[in-house]
Amino acid sequence: MNRPWRTAVVGLSDRIEVEWFEPKSLAEAYPGEFGISRPGTLAVAQVTAPDEEPIIVASLYAPWEEPHASTGSSWIYSDGSVHRVISDLSAFIGRQAGHRIIAAGDLNSLYGYGENGNPYWASRYATVFERMAGLGLEFVGPQVPAGRQAEPWPNELPPESENVPTFHTNHQTPATATRQLDFVFASKGLADKVQVRALNQVEDWGPSDHCRVGIEVP
Repeated sequence: MNRPWRTAVVGLSDRIEVEWFEPKSLAEAYPGEFGISRPGTLAVAQVTAPDEEPIIVASLYAPWEEPHASTGSSWIYSDGSVHRVISDLSAFIGRQAGHRIIAAGDLNSLYGYGENGNPYWASRYATVFERMAGLGLEFVGPQVPAGRQAEPWPNELPPESENVPTFHTNHQTPATATRQLDFVFASKGLADKVQVRALNQVEDWGPSDHCRVGIEVP
């Protein structure tokens, strides 16, 4: 869990302009600058396409954490990491409505259910999505039918869930993946336009333990 991580926003076309925002540690950032709680967990850029308003694009990552040694606990948790990232991302929200932000990444969190159906963890994970919604960033996927659902169906997942697996453990393969850990959020003004799809078919998965997630803005 002490491995270095790196989020990134990369421009792959000359048709768009990308302005990257330089992150600074919270201790070094002045008011109005981009301060981050943990290096590598948030990358942000302004992307401008021809004849379109700019969009703020954010790449997110929430590493697992462990409780303090004094607890004697063997838990791992991610919601603390996610809330740090959300706090840092909040710097790019300067009004109640009208912002244009797309934020996506691996949050190591669960949507709509808890660990083995445990209501305690379900409640903790829910705070992540509730806080994003409170900032005006709606959860836009991926959700079925924009991706293959788990088969066989995991016991921890309610039958009505629209989750699509985006991650497989070392004991699984893309075909047997069950958990969705990757999520996309968009400002309310963009949410109806953004199209999100999990490329989680076995033949599309790729070499990573996480599948790719496609995001299109018409």
